[in-house]
Amino acid sequence: MSAFVQYTVQGLAAGGFYALAALGLAVIFGVLGVVNFSHGACYMLGAVAAAVLLDVLHVHFWVALAIVPVLLFLVGVLMERLLIRWLLRLDPLYNFLLTFGLSLILVDVVKRRYGVSGLPYERPAGMTGQVHLGGIGLPTYSVFVCLFSLLICGVVWVLLTKTRVGMIVRACTEDADRSRALGINVGRWVTPVFGFGIALAGLAGVMAAPFRAITADMGGNFVIILFAVVVIGGLGSILGAVAAGFLVGLVEAYGQAYAPTFAQVAIFVLMAGVVLFRPAGLFGRDETA
Repeated sequence: MSAFVQYTVQGLAAGGFYALAALGLAVIFGVLGVVNFSHGACYMLGAVAAAVLLDVLHVHFWVALAIVPVLLFLVGVLMERLLIRWLLRLDPLYNFLLTFGLSLILVDVVKRRYGVSGLPYERPAGMTGQVHLGGIGLPTYSVFVCLFSLLICGVVWVLLTKTRVGMIVRACTEDADRSRALGINVGRWVTPVFGFGIALAGLAGVMAAPFRAITADMGGNFVIILFAVVVIGGLGSILGAVAAGFLVGLVEAYGQAYAPTFAQVAIFVLMAGVVLFRPAGLFGRDETA
């Protein structure tokens, strides 16, 4: 029983990374209609930035947790202003190819500068031990990631549902065409929304820095799973992105624990099952209804 609880916490911690990044991906897709393949590279940049800030400027984890998302927001703004916006009126495939190429460039730049062996990053002070709940020892950092990612997702949800700006962004995310028909200037929100989505990917990267190996390729497998997450949750669905992120994290953890050979396969079997019986995803809108 204790092992099952530990696997569950491990899965929720991994799901926290997926939920945060998928939330940003869902918002970007909803407002811009862009399938941002560079999201995994931005997740990697968040982890690398945290490691570089610690090594060069001695900026510790707790400060990097606030600084790096701001830096990635600015990166997202530049990406949208200089590249993404010029292809928005074309077939979405063009922006997919653009972001795919951009991800390759970012990975190669990091490899050239920092190599392929990975960057070291110790767990923050106070997060190296265990938390004992009911006699079960749980890694302190994994518990923190679970709670903090839930907190951030909750804060984002409140901002999107309880504030005027949030409701406008959510309306644009859920149905951009209908929002335009109601007089909302969707184009006004394109740049900040794209930057916000990239910032969430960067935040997930910072949180993953003490948890996973920091390499230039760490975003490759991550973005593939991330697309499975958004398909399971429903393209453009904010609630679906969060729920599916934690669900996929649990499936991955249980798979690695009880059937390591099929751990990755199980995620895509789940995705195929969801698409087969509910093509719009668990929380997506069925356009044919």
